[in-house]
Amino acid sequence: MNYKALLPAAWIAIATAGAQSLPEIKVSSNQRYLQTADGKPFFWLGDTDWELFHRLNREETDAFLETRRKQGFNVIQAVALAEFDGVRTPNRYGDLPLVNEDPTKLAITPGADPKDPAQYDYWDHVDYVVQTASRKGLYIGLLPTWGDKLTRDWGAGPVIFTPENARVYGRTLGQRYGRYNVIWILGGDRPAIYKGRKENKDKEFDDRPIWRAMAEGIVEGVGHDPFITYHPPGGPNSTSQYVHNEPWLDMNAFQSGHGSREIKAWDLVTRDLALEPQKPTLDMEPCYEDHPVNPWDGKWTRQRGYFSAYDVRARTYRGVFAGACGVTYGHHQIWQFVNKDLYPPINIGDTLIPWPQASNAEAANQMQYLKRLMLSRPYTSRIGDQRIITSAAGTSYIDRIEATRDTDGSYIMVYLPQNQPVSLSLEKLSGNQLRVWWYNPRTGKATAGETMKKAATHSFTPPSNGKDWVLVVDDASKKYKAPGQL
Repeated sequence: MNYKALLPAAWIAIATAGAQSLPEIKVSSNQRYLQTADGKPFFWLGDTDWELFHRLNREETDAFLETRRKQGFNVIQAVALAEFDGVRTPNRYGDLPLVNEDPTKLAITPGADPKDPAQYDYWDHVDYVVQTASRKGLYIGLLPTWGDKLTRDWGAGPVIFTPENARVYGRTLGQRYGRYNVIWILGGDRPAIYKGRKENKDKEFDDRPIWRAMAEGIVEGVGHDPFITYHPPGGPNSTSQYVHNEPWLDMNAFQSGHGSREIKAWDLVTRDLALEPQKPTLDMEPCYEDHPVNPWDGKWTRQRGYFSAYDVRARTYRGVFAGACGVTYGHHQIWQFVNKDLYPPINIGDTLIPWPQASNAEAANQMQYLKRLMLSRPYTSRIGDQRIITSAAGTSYIDRIEATRDTDGSYIMVYLPQNQPVSLSLEKLSGNQLRVWWYNPRTGKATAGETMKKAATHSFTPPSNGKDWVLVVDDASKKYKAPGQL
């Protein structure tokens, strides 16, 4: 094939002229939440679609993105250099991303006609996905590479990045995709500081110079400071532990992951928000719906089971109520786009769900209710506050109740993982008359409760149906719409 190593910025500007771009994402003035460049609150509702560029064709891409648009998602997280040997395994059109595995040489051919295989190259297809998402109002959370292309002894690789070529690669992608205001996500499921696992066992590695160079290249290519964050591996670690003070990092993130139901995501949010300088944070990979619980130890059984829609809700609502600026949903058969006729399924228990069916999974349709709830009340003035719970708040993933409130006193929200009464201190609420609502996280419907005079404390009992509920108590004088109505 007749490859060109790099696309000149002027050619890119011509090729993408007229394409729609979305408002850039910024950090709010209090450094806790996100907003668009025109000042509108932005609740990050992401979806992990790691293999999107690599495993779907144009028609499938369009159908999938339309489904996610209708479901209220706004960030589609996908990887340019995919995880499972993505540098050496062609995409659905038979194309590879790089020339001779060199990040400074994108495998680009003249033209972009999808009907002509000689023209339609790997990056033309990435262009199509980014442009299609943008037209649908969806931001691409673009991972330039999965972390195994940097990290020694961990994943298929190959390890191809150095600080020098990472900067060139970042600059090239910044030139090509900066105009769409994509959200840049470095890391790719890897820590920036780590020990080797195989032949370099126990040797310390520090990949921060490579990530730093890639970020600097992206900034150079975009032409200004774009929004950049980092996707870390699972467990108790977070970006805050190794790149928090990097000037390019706009938002911290952690991955509460798929290893257990017990992980306390709310504590990870609280830990990140306590750091200086303060930066927003969120769970970028909570438990995937229909993911086997810890399938890696060789002892998985159906009794251990899969993460359910309830598990997803219980993890995500409590992380957000603790102060996260959003959350990323995931489905185990979506991130890899399960199609057993084309690719071997990865870490599957005893059930296969083809990705078109999985795209309409229960929690996938329910996550929009969380976003709508949070945006239906004053947004950037919200804080997590467990002190307002005067009854037992719980200690584990089973019973932990999580509360959030407006610092100006206009509302309180409390997530109840079990259908049990809760007692609250109402002294932080403004106004003498209070309006009570019960919000159903399964349906997005709000049921009006009592209108009451403010008391120092009060006990609330959720509706009898349904396992989990959100209690919303408003200052009645604000005359807010029902929770979830925008």
